[in-house]
Amino acid sequence: MTRTPPPAPSRRSVLRSLTGAAALGTLAGCGVPAAYVEPGDRSVPDESAADRRLAWANWPLYIDTDDDASRRPTLDAFEKHTGISVGYTEEINDNDEFFGKISPALMNHQRTGRDLIVISDWMCARFVRLGWVQRMDRSRQPNVAEHLDPLLRSPAFDPGRRSTVPWQSGITGIAYDRRRLGREIRGVADLWASDLKGRVTLLSGLDEAFALLMQGDGVDVTRWTADDFHRVCDRVEREVHRGQIRRFTGNDYTKDLVSGDVLACQAYSGDVIQLQADNPDIRFVVPEEGAELWSDSLMIPDRARHKSNAERLIDYYYEPEVAARLAAWVNYVCPVPAAREVLAASRDKDTAALAGNPLIFPDSTLRGRLAVARDITSVERPELAKRWNTIVGL
Repeated sequence: MTRTPPPAPSRRSVLRSLTGAAALGTLAGCGVPAAYVEPGDRSVPDESAADRRLAWANWPLYIDTDDDASRRPTLDAFEKHTGISVGYTEEINDNDEFFGKISPALMNHQRTGRDLIVISDWMCARFVRLGWVQRMDRSRQPNVAEHLDPLLRSPAFDPGRRSTVPWQSGITGIAYDRRRLGREIRGVADLWASDLKGRVTLLSGLDEAFALLMQGDGVDVTRWTADDFHRVCDRVEREVHRGQIRRFTGNDYTKDLVSGDVLACQAYSGDVIQLQADNPDIRFVVPEEGAELWSDSLMIPDRARHKSNAERLIDYYYEPEVAARLAAWVNYVCPVPAAREVLAASRDKDTAALAGNPLIFPDSTLRGRLAVARDITSVERPELAKRWNTIVGL
């Protein structure tokens, strides 16, 4: 039987102070000239052949485990097959916090002590622009080259995905309680209906919230402008003033939805799959206008000592059989579409059913409504963060 994991902690939704967001924007731009690392200064001699190990930092509850939580079947199999020992730590709880933790080493051309990290793509964009990650050797990664989802292959911040590879993806859409609300929700505009007054929440994080709201306004989020952003903020401000929005949240929106205090909210697809196990009346909708497809991605930081070992592990997780086992546990959008056929062939009924879940393997209709949003640049960030955080109350 498929083991249902416990609810995932916040990976995308984190509260940021205005000062923190502004400071990161300055650092990621030209305000700190010493921060940028030239291509020739990013690597050190690779010790992989002589030292069969690597250090991997990830988020909590973001890899398959056995009944014994210390056992990770897919990772254990990699170690056994390759002889590479993986020091796996669940030390990332917040993108900004982790940025602050390792940025002093990276900006000073020092090792971080990690060969592989997983952070959200909007933060990956900063690392790539700062030159804090190494380009991968795709000749060592045939599975990535063959199986990476075409929708995720070339984000604006990393064309061709040479410095980043998606670990898991997800959809930011709308969750609602169909039984309590008594009707369907089809688009972002439905959140502003009178029967939802005071029963709606939006995500507090700028990077997590803005794309879906823009899509509800008819904006192509792959090429949005500052005017698009401010127009959406005007709308959100009006809804706050008239009492439509109960509050802005992190991942605790799930508690409000389960309790019934909130009837509709911005939400992540992976969270809703887990909530539906206990309450099938909770629905997740990709609005008719579209929704954001996001990723948390693997990167090899500068001066990593075991680059080849890290590249090999990344490619291992792009084997469809391995990706299928991981997808069955985490329940996020699988970046390896070929894993769907593996799950569909399972003799276990519950596991096979996952292959037909569009929130794990979006079908062609749904895929047509998903878009990877252009990230916020370092130049834009201070102004946009100030506007958004004023509305949110940070």
